[in-house]
Amino acid sequence: MTGAGDAYHQGVVGDSYPAGAGWVVAAHGELDQDTLAPLEEALATAADRHGLVVLDAGSITFGDSSFLNLLLRLHHLTTLRIAAPGEQLRRLFALTGADTVLSLHPSVEDAVGGP
Repeated sequence: MTGAGDAYHQGVVGDSYPAGAGWVVAAHGELDQDTLAPLEEALATAADRHGLVVLDAGSITFGDSSFLNLLLRLHHLTTLRIAAPGEQLRRLFALTGADTVLSLHPSVEDAVGGP
């Protein structure tokens, strides 16, 4: 059986792969309402198939309110962990209070193994 996100999406979605009991989806670049659709598809597919989804956010350079909305919606569908968010995302999460709701981790390894 193939996993969620096996196909590479042009643009913002990178590699997706199994890790521990979950599935990792890597994203990169700027995520806003114009670029978000491929990531939304990859995360939703992963959430349908796996109880734990880790977003590798280490290469995301920008996320807006539509990106944040996607993460909060997905948080209600599965166990979502955000790995390696950069300064801009950490600031977005802190300013909106999302850092008290979302599970943030310093690395993919920590996210896969963490609570």
